[in-house]
Amino acid sequence: MTQMLTVLLIPLVGTTLGAACVFLVKRQLSRMLERGLIGFAAGVMTAASVWSLIIPAMDQAAGLGKLAFAPAVLGLWLGFAFLLGLDKLIPHLHRYSEQAEGPKVNIPKTLMLVLAVILHNIPEGMAVGVLFAGVQAGQTGLTMAGALALAIGIAIQNFPEGAIISLPLKADGVSRGKAFGWGFLSGVVEPLGALATICLASIVVPALPVLLSFAAGAMLYVVVEELIPEMSEGEHAHIGTIAFAVGFSLMMVLDVALG
Repeated sequence: MTQMLTVLLIPLVGTTLGAACVFLVKRQLSRMLERGLIGFAAGVMTAASVWSLIIPAMDQAAGLGKLAFAPAVLGLWLGFAFLLGLDKLIPHLHRYSEQAEGPKVNIPKTLMLVLAVILHNIPEGMAVGVLFAGVQAGQTGLTMAGALALAIGIAIQNFPEGAIISLPLKADGVSRGKAFGWGFLSGVVEPLGALATICLASIVVPALPVLLSFAAGAMLYVVVEELIPEMSEGEHAHIGTIAFAVGFSLMMVLDVALG
């Protein structure tokens, strides 16, 4: 139980440390650095989707022979559809965007920004939870080391995400304490989502190939819909692309070395 909670809390630690930058950094992040951090996060999430989720999903369905890809493809599309639905149902506002997405409601801009990040974090929590449920059920090819690698990779990309929330909020006039609090809260959804998934293990394990790729599809939706456009926005530069490659490589190494 202690080991499980430790793994599930690792991503939240990354978000918390990133949000804590509001107490250490006096100025707002430069746009160039922010684009680099977003590109890095996109690379980590893409590699995690492939190495930690889609490939294990196809391995779990190996008994289907040449159709082993089918559950992964189904889950991938369901993950995209799920995040697309949340995008339409939950009001949220992305940084540097003038118009909020989702239903029109009268809530503070700060909360809208945090809701946008929560949308990013939901599939990450589910991914760790699904993988952990498979490990607990003794599914072949899934290991605690692999779950740990995924949790560490998500925590690494959560660090810049936490900073990208708290520092702009401080620059907009929010107090340091509140800016840190909002950054921290944006990451709480991850361990909660993971725990909820594990609690549904009896349902999760039989559908593991679909659910692994479901989490991958949801994460890739975030990368394509939000992170890549944000890292490429503004004056042309290669920093986002280079950071993407660094993040992808790091997550790939973590997954292979620890998994």
